[in-house]
Amino acid sequence: MAVTLKTVVLDREKCIGCITCMRRCPTEAIRIENGKAKILYDKCINCGECVRSCKGRAKRPVYDSFDLVGSYRYKIALPSPSLFGQFNNLDDPNYVLEGLLALGFDEVFEVGLAAELVTDCTKKLMENKDLVRPVISTACPAVAELIMLKFPELADHMLPIYAPAKIAAKLAKKQALERGIPADDIGIFFISPCPAKVYSLHKEEVSNEKYISGVLSQSDIYFRLVEKMNKITSPRKLGKCGYSGIGWGSSGGESNSLGLGNYIHCSGTRNILGLLRELGDGKLDGGADFVEMNMCPGGCVGGVLNVENPFIARNRMRQLAERMKIPPAKMEDYGLDENFFIWDRAPEPSTAFQLDKNRFVAMQKLMKVEEYLKKLPGIDCGACGAPSCRCHAEDVVQKGGKLDCVRLEETK
Repeated sequence: MAVTLKTVVLDREKCIGCITCMRRCPTEAIRIENGKAKILYDKCINCGECVRSCKGRAKRPVYDSFDLVGSYRYKIALPSPSLFGQFNNLDDPNYVLEGLLALGFDEVFEVGLAAELVTDCTKKLMENKDLVRPVISTACPAVAELIMLKFPELADHMLPIYAPAKIAAKLAKKQALERGIPADDIGIFFISPCPAKVYSLHKEEVSNEKYISGVLSQSDIYFRLVEKMNKITSPRKLGKCGYSGIGWGSSGGESNSLGLGNYIHCSGTRNILGLLRELGDGKLDGGADFVEMNMCPGGCVGGVLNVENPFIARNRMRQLAERMKIPPAKMEDYGLDENFFIWDRAPEPSTAFQLDKNRFVAMQKLMKVEEYLKKLPGIDCGACGAPSCRCHAEDVVQKGGKLDCVRLEETK
């Protein structure tokens, strides 16, 4: 299955039309029509917030089937740092790595190790290049999508480096090819905590080459892994990731690994929207060197493809990291330079919120929207099926029809 357009889908039979998802969506990408939710995919950033908040479990994240792994002769697993926080009483990450090999993978390349390499590259770029401050992390694909959708004026602040999963896939394939393994035999599978990473790694917006063969669900892999791990008594020392890479699984882990004294990190959709507005207004100019944002609460441990409570998982990962003595990996350890990490091209701003491509027509539509807004109560109750009065006015202008507001009916 190639996931290119949708990584969150709706089961209309289960939808009860409660408007919770519509109210929680950070990009106002959901409407209620005929008592059922409708996802506007051109505005969706695949963050999974609707999955998390759905009372009827009508939203379902999409990911690749584990059966896809068997399609390749040489299979490489890329476990996310947050995977290690899912297991109770885990005192050695090698149990997880050994378990993945027992599942049928031929090799495991830790994304936490790639995160350490990304950290090293970020440090060098911030020291040697004139990056626009504050530099905004692009490790969370949902945040990057949100910026290009609603805050394109901040695009120059985005760190032009591939996310750790991409670097892990790129380096794992490079090493496999150097060992003489045919390219067509290599299957590389990231184990994802969220649908945004599923979408991003299949979309490959900033890369000219695709390295990921499939993106698997962390929860699906977890239940398969438990059985295998229970049979392991003495795992081999397979892990190369240190405390720094493990820390990337939680909010603040990336910032801490950089060793900067002047940084901001936050997580959760509402917090991120507020911070981006502040950044867009220039209120934080000079207030920080680096900004780390994770759409999921608590960071990747809060992704909807996890099984464990994010606060419990975060505590487990902290304790695990404290036991690890492996120093962070450096680019020179793998013969890499900055070019290995930097985007092939910058992402394109979205036009989903444009009223029209023609500026004159867009201005006319905007005037009509403002005219409708004067008639609407401005309380954003959602009874019309739109998340706000402005959204309802824009929908009417774009699609035609008339205002559908219970308050207007009451005043007749």
